[in-house]
Amino acid sequence: MGMREECKHFQSRTYASGEVARFCVLGNAPDQPWSCPENCLTYERRLADVGWSHGSLVNGHVEPVPETNASVDERRELLNMASEIVDAVAPELFEERRRELDAREKRERRGWKFWQR
Repeated sequence: MGMREECKHFQSRTYASGEVARFCVLGNAPDQPWSCPENCLTYERRLADVGWSHGSLVNGHVEPVPETNASVDERRELLNMASEIVDAVAPELFEERRRELDAREKRERRGWKFWQR
């Protein structure tokens, strides 16, 4: 069984490089992007597009499941370690981006409030 694309928690994004990210927004699919848990308790059928027919752009190519001897728990632990690394660096990146956006907003606002003097 693959990822349940009809679940409202499933998302798929295709990047300019052609890479496709397929994931559960709740993080309940330890084998993403290849499969959802057999009896997922949070599965809910998406209602917004019931009965629609999807074109080929919705379903991007998914690479085959890698052959590994690692258990689901070992893979989950590896992903958690990677997430900790990103979380350790991310606050600095977010702060830098926030400063850039604040500076841009300040420049853009400068000339527009001449009537409020």
